[in-house]
Amino acid sequence: MALLEVKNIQKKFGKTEVLKGIDFSLEKGEVLSIIGSSGSGKTTLLRCLNFLETPEKGIISVGGKILFDGDNNEKLTDDEIRERRLHFGLVFQSFNLFPQYSVLENVTLAPTVLKKGTSEEIKETALKLIESVGLSDKANNYPCELSGGQQQRVAIARALAMKPDILCFDEPTSALDPELTGEVLNVIRSLKSSDSTMIVVTHEMEFAKNVSDKVIFMADGVIAEQGTSEEVFEHPKSERVKSFLSKIRK
Repeated sequence: MALLEVKNIQKKFGKTEVLKGIDFSLEKGEVLSIIGSSGSGKTTLLRCLNFLETPEKGIISVGGKILFDGDNNEKLTDDEIRERRLHFGLVFQSFNLFPQYSVLENVTLAPTVLKKGTSEEIKETALKLIESVGLSDKANNYPCELSGGQQQRVAIARALAMKPDILCFDEPTSALDPELTGEVLNVIRSLKSSDSTMIVVTHEMEFAKNVSDKVIFMADGVIAEQGTSEEVFEHPKSERVKSFLSKIRK
């Protein structure tokens, strides 16, 4: 059974259809990259998975448990939304760290609030995660004292601290200078070997090609093509994908 199943997700903003029926599944430990031009619905899809947006239709299930069913008109309470959101971790484009807190405090805040262990256990886990992203010497620094790449690595550690089933990245390098992009992508690559299940919305085609188990190409709110990395990048069937990749490679 797939860890994540997404069926017929549809989302509108006013009269504008942003997602027009999205279907895919993801096995535990797989990395899925979502590519496509700006405005194709990639970020909206991630926001629906993380319960930051509510689809009009569709089903989202994790581990066989239905988290969202747009067909039964279920009205979730804020507490229910927060509980279901915990299945997903989300790393934003713009880091979204709390500037008044140190690196260690940023990573321990949510687990502490949600009582995910004793304070000693939470701190120990946080320090290990900070070490895993190469920032042990920055644990007591504040975000303003870090580079953009370092801030994004803290954001990854913070998301991992909640032990989500699925870790989502929304263009994790788009706010970074080119020389800082590599350090963030290397951290994400390292997570692949730790059996993490990930969804990455990205414009980094080489990264998507080399790291992904599956690739989805979105266009105009639909999945124009999906398959393995090799299928999508080396043998695309859709003319839209062929055109997109040819422009990227020029």
